Amino acid sequence: MNDRQAMDYIESLSGLGIRPGLDSIRELCARLGDPQNQIKWVHVAGTNGKGSTLAFVSTILKCAGYRVGRYLSPTIREYRERIQVNGRMISKKDLGEGIGLIRQICEEMTAEGKAQPSPFEVETALAFWYFRKKSCQIGVLETGMGGLLDATNVIEGTLVEGIASIGMDHMKYLGNTIEEIAAQKAGIIKPGSAVVCMAQEPSVLEVIRRQAEEKGAEFRISDYQKARGVKYGLERQVFSYGNLSKLEISLAGQFQIANAALAVDVCRALADRGIAISEKAIRQGLWETKWPGRLTILQKNPLFLADGAHNEDAAQKLAKSIEFYFTNRRIIYIMGVLRDKEYDKIIAVTHRYADQIITVTPPDNPRALPALELAKEVKKVHSNVTAASSLEEAVEMAKLLAGKKDVILAFGSLSYLGRLMDLLGYAD
Repeated sequence: MNDRQAMDYIESLSGLGIRPGLDSIRELCARLGDPQNQIKWVHVAGTNGKGSTLAFVSTILKCAGYRVGRYLSPTIREYRERIQVNGRMISKKDLGEGIGLIRQICEEMTAEGKAQPSPFEVETALAFWYFRKKSCQIGVLETGMGGLLDATNVIEGTLVEGIASIGMDHMKYLGNTIEEIAAQKAGIIKPGSAVVCMAQEPSVLEVIRRQAEEKGAEFRISDYQKARGVKYGLERQVFSYGNLSKLEISLAGQFQIANAALAVDVCRALADRGIAISEKAIRQGLWETKWPGRLTILQKNPLFLADGAHNEDAAQKLAKSIEFYFTNRRIIYIMGVLRDKEYDKIIAVTHRYADQIITVTPPDNPRALPALELAKEVKKVHSNVTAASSLEEAVEMAKLLAGKKDVILAFGSLSYLGRLMDLLGYAD
């Protein structure tokens, strides 16, 4: 099977949708020889910040000299980004080979009357298979949704779990209260591991602490408020944390200090479990970490940024960044969302900062909310809104409206930001 055939097969499974549970992924992995059991893991959960935390941790481990597998979703520009070893995407050849093998196993399973694994289960199994093939020493993976019943939770050899900011998202599957959602996220905790949880609401911390105690896992809180000497910036940020002074990151956004601090504490917990990580590796890894689509500068003059704020919690973080970085600046939004997200709350949190809002339909996504429908929602609270017929038109409109000192901010679903980056010629 070649890479195109592999992608066609994965696409053919898209109608299966979300199906929480571990029975199918366990069966699939067992028939692959349980590759996930041959790797030590860092498992990251959370509503927002888990991707950035994963990027920081995996880059630090790479700088420490380890062969590191990284599994993430969703991706920005290229499907193969979701499975990487030391920052390099899975090759087209390996994608075709791995999916060819997994497809054969899936056909055997369905012939026996077992359920067809979902696209996410197939992709997760592919990541495990690839990391074993590449002899990865450590794997860093983020949950797709929740934790307890997420396909990634089939792993057993977890050294450290990192739990980032938890907010209200995927309530249909995870629960209607922050505590119920936290319990699902905490479902990744394994006996004997260390749980490093970002400081947040006391009720959330209590849920996670309790589950850690029940599993016999060590519980630690990563308190980003203890960061000192913080200097914020769009291209360089500096902070001191614990016994480490003047750490630098190239990711923008005040919230990235919290994610970086969580990554540092995850690495400290790894070091306590025999994974040697030097101060030099931490410093180098933090600075070298790239995570496109998180308050990323795409162009200057005028300043054009992209951010994947796709739920209320992320929108609140984006709003704080706007207030901090762009006070008294005229701002033009390009906004595109998926219909199954709480876009009314995203609008409520962000609309007041925009002079003009241009809505788009995220391309090539069956869950996309049409630009006209989004514009109608925005119109309820903001008078200057226009629905663009395409992303290309939205970019052209925004540039015509913007002066040199103005800011263009594209945000919402990650599913269209990669296309936007390509349009603007952005290279990360």
